[in-house]
Amino acid sequence: MATTVHASPRTAEIPVHAVWGAAAGLVGGVGFGIWMSVSRPMMNTAMITMVAGLLGSTNAVVGWLVHLAIALFAGAGFGVLLGEYAQRLAPAVVLRLAYSAVWWVLGALWIMPANLHMPVFDWNPVTRSSLGGHLFFGLLAGLTNVGIARFTARRTAPADR
Repeated sequence: MATTVHASPRTAEIPVHAVWGAAAGLVGGVGFGIWMSVSRPMMNTAMITMVAGLLGSTNAVVGWLVHLAIALFAGAGFGVLLGEYAQRLAPAVVLRLAYSAVWWVLGALWIMPANLHMPVFDWNPVTRSSLGGHLFFGLLAGLTNVGIARFTARRTAPADR
């Protein structure tokens, strides 16, 4: 006797939300990457080269690749965890801002400085600018999430007759 496993509607939507989240994360990541490429808060180097330092490099292209990979991962994670709430404007933006602040604490205050042999949880011009960049990422990603959800809903809605 064969057993059939059926996914719940919520479970079936996880891949869709992960893709939407990754796409929104990429848009937010590009905006945040531009923010980091032009910011020079503490020294005469862009923050994007600090991201390259996670792989032992100072090359801005490497920094961009690492940064965008993180943005895709973080975006997909948001889609899996909270994607069902990201289809309306206010929840999408508020949740993305909060999610971005969590990533700021994890990434900019803890993981990156620890890997670069810098003080962790240090409040300085770089971490202040990074907070602004993470929030900008969240805003862009939240707006993108809503745009994707609305576009997809229009494309899949039955035509009025």
